[in-house]
Amino acid sequence: MKLDELDRAIIRALVEDARATYAEIGAQVGLSAPAVKRRVDRLVASGAITGFSARVEPSALGWTTEAYVELYCRGKTSPTEIGLAVSRHPEVVSACTVTGEADALLHIRATDVRHVERVIERLAAEPFVVRTKSSIVLSRLINGSPQNG
Repeated sequence: MKLDELDRAIIRALVEDARATYAEIGAQVGLSAPAVKRRVDRLVASGAITGFSARVEPSALGWTTEAYVELYCRGKTSPTEIGLAVSRHPEVVSACTVTGEADALLHIRATDVRHVERVIERLAAEPFVVRTKSSIVLSRLINGSPQNG
């Protein structure tokens, strides 16, 4: 999918406030509300926009502790197998395969350090996991998302 500058401007506006009206976005980018709607519909249909959601402060839900956990897997464990297994743990908010020694990196949110420990114990019990290595987040220095595609 090829995005032009107007598409990128519309996406930036939606990332900033997904509840903005097409008219409000149009005023920012210099298009009419119907033109913005057509472009947003096209961006959704093409897969450039994958959905709309609310950003929630994790601490409002009691998730005040976060950690990153490296998974070291046995043999030729596939990314699909890792993804299916870790998706069963609601505390895992993101997971990716990585270069280097670890096979996957997980981002975990939990209520406290003991909760993180229990999650790591459950993850380590997966049959393909050889070992884990974890780091507890002390403070978040940058908390944002890419806006320019």
